[in-house]
Amino acid sequence: MRIYQLKRTQFLPISIETAWSYFSSPHNLREITPPDMKFRILYVSGGEKMYAGQLIRYFVNVLPWISVHWVTEITHVQEPVHFVDEQRFGPYALWHHQHFFREVDGGVEMTDEVNYAIPFGWLGQFANWLFVGKKVRAIFDYRYNVLEELFKNSKEEIVIA
Repeated sequence: MRIYQLKRTQFLPISIETAWSYFSSPHNLREITPPDMKFRILYVSGGEKMYAGQLIRYFVNVLPWISVHWVTEITHVQEPVHFVDEQRFGPYALWHHQHFFREVDGGVEMTDEVNYAIPFGWLGQFANWLFVGKKVRAIFDYRYNVLEELFKNSKEEIVIA
């Protein structure tokens, strides 16, 4: 199985507390997910505060004509600096997404590191080359741009869902 990696780092002019509050809430995922993916949360276990073992179920369009049921588990939480979500059921053979937050002058450096694998052997590798890798990069490009706009000139007045 071939494992692919995407890593993105972004500066946000907000406090680490605001960053943690925003990114640790699954309800903010819709805002930073491309609209064509039609992201919809179905269930969040254990209430709103993130914890290791928390499950999140949702539907998402992976292609315009293919909608999938996806279940992720929050596997590690070190508030306010790190958390990990992993796919338990969904379109990937492996999805391991680490979120890191580090205080820096004037704000927070946020890093997303995703390791993923596609099922179906060489067909999956071809699909990654043809469109999956591009789609994953496009999702994180979209996220980067939305966050730039959302937090630009921030005065810590962001509404947290």
